[in-house]
Amino acid sequence: MPDRSFRRALPALALGALLAACATPTEVRESPTLPTTPDQPPAGPAKVAPPAGRPAPPALREPPPGPAVVTPLPQPPALTAGRIARYIPSRAKDRDGWAKDIAVAFHDLGIAATEENICSVVAITDQESLFVADPPVPGLSKIVWKEIETRRSRYGVPRLVLDGALATRSPDGRSYRKRIDALRTEREMNRLYQDMIGELPFGPLLLADRNPVRTGGPMQVSIAFAERHARSHGYPYRVEDSIRNEVFTRRGGMYFGIAILMDYPAPYDDPVFRFADFNAGRYASRNAAFQQALARVSGASLVPDGDLLRYRGGQPDTNPSQTRLAIGRIIDRLGLSARQVDAELRLEKSARFADTELYRRLYRLAEAARGKALPRAAIPRIRLKSPKITRKLTTEWFAKRVRWRFDNCRKRA
Repeated sequence: MPDRSFRRALPALALGALLAACATPTEVRESPTLPTTPDQPPAGPAKVAPPAGRPAPPALREPPPGPAVVTPLPQPPALTAGRIARYIPSRAKDRDGWAKDIAVAFHDLGIAATEENICSVVAITDQESLFVADPPVPGLSKIVWKEIETRRSRYGVPRLVLDGALATRSPDGRSYRKRIDALRTEREMNRLYQDMIGELPFGPLLLADRNPVRTGGPMQVSIAFAERHARSHGYPYRVEDSIRNEVFTRRGGMYFGIAILMDYPAPYDDPVFRFADFNAGRYASRNAAFQQALARVSGASLVPDGDLLRYRGGQPDTNPSQTRLAIGRIIDRLGLSARQVDAELRLEKSARFADTELYRRLYRLAEAARGKALPRAAIPRIRLKSPKITRKLTTEWFAKRVRWRFDNCRKRA
């Protein structure tokens, strides 16, 4: 028979299971984690040499999970922060503070504070949060209530059990029901869930990996990305609690947002494609153009969404993607084996994919058929879906809206 403490915890654990199912999908599609080898960087954002004594990032595969490495660095020159502040919209509160956080991230990541780089960061931040460190989500409590009721009905959780859980007093003195009613931001939602993990018996074991908040901060960065990046590259601030909670601070949200936006070599001649990648995943714009060229050669009907493979649990699925099936139609014309095609497709989330025989030979066929050079980047065609989105939005809409803000930023200079 279960012990008394576990039986007392059942209503709250039932609530935890319901909230875990209420994950709010991020509008930013995160790239799956794949083993990589060092890339030869093509043209990308201007970079400066890392500070002296800074260890080089690991060149091979993702390190195993572990505590975040804290690597404090000297503060960047005040002149850099002062120049950045001029690009930040005047309506932003504490422009100097925002500029300092951006300058620290540039300094730590080795990214040059050029006008293009500064305005790229400013445009994304303005689009995602209007320079509000913990942006409110309209109707967040209604979203949560709707999802809880949907899951309660689906899994047959008795309403009496749910009501008992909701009446439980949380660490801040309010019941969970009152806290849900008062929810305004994802940071508050994250705190609510973390309280459940810390308060309930067996909470860390049963709930720790099911926190429904996946993104946060002024750039709406993926928490999973931030945790991986901190493990492999370090973090320039002292971590007070966890990297997860750092994402919801201004400094942490900007640091990891800038890392996912700028800290990779992107082969684009127009920043709009980097903005699309921020929304759809790294190299999605390059891969979408590859899919368009493949459709022309193979005759297959392909949606250029930037994903060349199917993924399950962050790893390539055994079921072939539509892109892989289309390649199968012309594999003899490519002169490649199925094994080589599969191996090179696994590089789709890295810069090295553009150096593969598959990539080169496909473009040779496509350009010979068209009689002209084809673009190497295209905005992915993706419909954005999330409980937070009430309109029909796409990656194209996002990228072009950010590009408009980017152009306005440059005019402010």
